[in-house]
Amino acid sequence: MINWDDFEKIDIRSGCITEVTDFPKAKKPAYQLTIDFGPLGIKRSSAQITHHYPKEALIGKQVVAVVNFPPKQIANFFSECLVLGVYDENNQVILLQPDTRVANGQRIG
Repeated sequence: MINWDDFEKIDIRSGCITEVTDFPKAKKPAYQLTIDFGPLGIKRSSAQITHHYPKEALIGKQVVAVVNFPPKQIANFFSECLVLGVYDENNQVILLQPDTRVANGQRIG
């Protein structure tokens, strides 16, 4: 169990995907995402979401991500945030996203 203070350390924000590219060097099928977090700026992330989401459907989609992890190197790429999702029954990721448009960079709490 964690306490409330622990939860408040996690900075979860809304962002909008602005660019999607294939990530052939990833161990599992993945995309490289560029995400606009408004006042926090632009961050990049690797996401294993190729099963449910074609690249063109992701442009303009709002997502929810943890933005205060240190960068993580994945092959030749540095992921700067963790895009959140839920695993379906086949262990494929379904993105968490606001059901109404919100400002990029809004804190989730």
